[in-house]
Amino acid sequence: QVQLVESGGGLVQAGGSLRLSCAASGRTFSSYAMGWFRQAPGKEREFVTAISWNGGNTNYADSVKGRFTISRDNAKNTVYLQMNSLKPEDTAVYYCAARPYMATMIQDRYQYWGQGTQVTVSS
Repeated sequence: QVQLVESGGGLVQAGGSLRLSCAASGRTFSSYAMGWFRQAPGKEREFVTAISWNGGNTNYADSVKGRFTISRDNAKNTVYLQMNSLKPEDTAVYYCAARPYMATMIQDRYQYWGQGTQVTVSS
């Protein structure tokens, strides 16, 4: 099994930046594609971004393109989400997820999930 732990969430002003981290343990991190998802109050969880096992391919939801960047450091068993130009509508619990090798936007293809970290963007 794989354990995922998110960190870096908090309160930030609109227009500001925040960097989330997801630390993985339990299996070979470099063999897994990673994704970030988020869930706002009263809404379903949605796709944010994903990165392939080797970091060579990334995908982003239209709502975050140009503002968010996903990256990974396999030597540290960690995936990052750099969030810039944050908006109040970005407020949500952010989750990282993992699956073998190929990245996907489809949530049920991810086998492992973290507990989430809260991001709150104020006006």
